[in-house]
Amino acid sequence: MTDDEMWSLGDLIEGVEAVLPPDAPALVHDDEVVSWSALARASRSLAAAFAARGAKPGDKVAFYMRNQPAYMLTLAACFKGAYVHVNVNYRYLDDELLYILDDSDAAVVVYAAEFDERIARVRERAGKVRAWVRVGPGEPPAFAESFAALAGERPDAALDVARSADDLLFIYTGGTTGMPKGVMWRHGDLWGALGYGANARANRGARPATPAEHVANVKAHGVGPRQYTACPLMHGTGLLTAIGNFVGGGVTLTTGGERFEAEAALDFVDRARAESMVIVGDAFARPIVDALDAHPGRWSLASLKVVMSSGVMWSRETKDALLAHQPNLTLADLFGSSEAVGFGSSVTSRKAGKGRTAKFRIGDDCRVFTEDLREVAPGSGERGFIARRGPIPLGYYKDPEKSAKTFPTIGGVRYSIPGDWCTVEADGTLTLLGRGSACINTAGEKVYPEEVEEVLKQHPDVADALVVGLPDPKWGQAVTAVVAARRGRAIDDAALRAHVRDRLAGYKTPKRVVAAEAALLRAPNGKPDYKAARALAERAAADGGAADGA
Repeated sequence: MTDDEMWSLGDLIEGVEAVLPPDAPALVHDDEVVSWSALARASRSLAAAFAARGAKPGDKVAFYMRNQPAYMLTLAACFKGAYVHVNVNYRYLDDELLYILDDSDAAVVVYAAEFDERIARVRERAGKVRAWVRVGPGEPPAFAESFAALAGERPDAALDVARSADDLLFIYTGGTTGMPKGVMWRHGDLWGALGYGANARANRGARPATPAEHVANVKAHGVGPRQYTACPLMHGTGLLTAIGNFVGGGVTLTTGGERFEAEAALDFVDRARAESMVIVGDAFARPIVDALDAHPGRWSLASLKVVMSSGVMWSRETKDALLAHQPNLTLADLFGSSEAVGFGSSVTSRKAGKGRTAKFRIGDDCRVFTEDLREVAPGSGERGFIARRGPIPLGYYKDPEKSAKTFPTIGGVRYSIPGDWCTVEADGTLTLLGRGSACINTAGEKVYPEEVEEVLKQHPDVADALVVGLPDPKWGQAVTAVVAARRGRAIDDAALRAHVRDRLAGYKTPKRVVAAEAALLRAPNGKPDYKAARALAERAAADGGAADGA
């Protein structure tokens, strides 16, 4: 039996539940605590309830809710019942929601009560769904059942399920173009990509040889770290880090609310004694720094040891500002995607020193290839795509064409190549340039939005910035910045363009700067909303005529 054939997340979570103190916390959400024994009973009951309503191993369960205990309880139920997790962005409206439910072939939908009206509008068109399960207070509508009732329906149910490492988990990812695609992860590959639990406190950085060894280590060391997932569980960064900690015996900490509020998050870190925190780059870290600056001494952060980020760029300036408030922190900037984990990492701490923005130590199983699939030589200055071999997804659900493009075989080895451009320095480190699909071609020159965005965000008036390319008769595409001002500041087009021109090549200077509200530039997980930024830029161009030259 090979390594990836041993690891079923359902078997692992049941093993961990059995060896941890039953009254110890597994989930903490605001002031609500769910013990490991309560989690075991509720998730087993949910898995059995789904089966009683016609769900079979391999059927898809759609999650349409914000962070809350029900997310992790349903995830554990999916692991145990061999059902397939399908994340649904809680910002999606009717047609977007229907697309995911139809494309994923969802058989069960677990949704939050706040979406009652939307679910009521779409349910008759979602013909593949056999059960609607509502999370929240009050009586569910006639077409739905209560999550709480199902979670307590049969807590002692015996689950006669043949689990395996081939059980699947889906992560729907939108990217920057086209409709969302369902990334198919086998349990064995996903646990392998997460290091086979080596990062769990119980394993002390060593990879356990078997699932039994992992469970024995958890038993010996007890409940693991208290990890605060500040970003949404519905996206890869929050979900995958939560799975790693959860299956490692750690405590999953979450908070409610419709958006990230830095002051409330810092209150929770102190109150819940969070040891680690998961964010998504500057979209989360900058408000944290602003709160710490505005209220010196309000938070001790004594328990917090590690802040992890993935998914977007995390600037050196913001990292330095965090360390100025809590010098004992370790800041782990992880380069990965829904299509692969472990492209690279950058660690900033008092001991490790300061890292540079978008510069990563390359992962052991990673290579960088050009568009014609030649390997990039370190120090050559040639641009290429980061690629990872080893435990990677099977592909995109029901999309063999995109799967073949993103997961090609090169020299007899299968890789994941999501489309992130980078260069390889002479010392082997990576400098990330951005996604190829967002690359701007202006007068024959390539401009990577993230590079310009990071320079814009260094200006004292700028809270956030996104850069897009708009059609232009002279330039082909005009570099256009959509910028949000810091509180009490204003956007000065000429000053910002001069700021960029002083630091980057002239062709990278925005031809136009468009002011916008910060909330319009980011999805709830902190990732850039280029679609919204482009729409704002297009409206501004239509109102103001052609872009000026640089």
